[in-house]
Amino acid sequence: MKVRHWIDEDVATSSGDISIKEAISILYKRHIGSIIIIDKDKKCKGIFTERDAIRVIADDIPLNTRLAEVMTTNLKTIDEHATFSMAKEIMRTHNIRHLPVVDEQGRLIGLLSLRKILDEVHEMHKIGR
Repeated sequence: MKVRHWIDEDVATSSGDISIKEAISILYKRHIGSIIIIDKDKKCKGIFTERDAIRVIADDIPLNTRLAEVMTTNLKTIDEHATFSMAKEIMRTHNIRHLPVVDEQGRLIGLLSLRKILDEVHEMHKIGR
């Protein structure tokens, strides 16, 4: 099965210019675990996750700091034509819960999240009963 069949296309994105406080507010209001930081061409530049939010609070980083200064930049992505098995291996190997999915030009088209996978598996389990 291809990754593109598992993605959420309603991905929270931003430039790196918003503040940490604004980013945390987005995570809270949308009940999501990550924001993908993209450039004007929709190419991924970083990610800000719940884990990053906890880190910046623990490190007493001012909440008015730009997201670009605290986002995770060694972002892993996967091509939309990759297999689900490949995505699973990347997520497991790098201990990540959010994997941006990109097209052939490297533009963000969706997000594969552990939450989405678990929701899908749970629904399949209920159908099987």
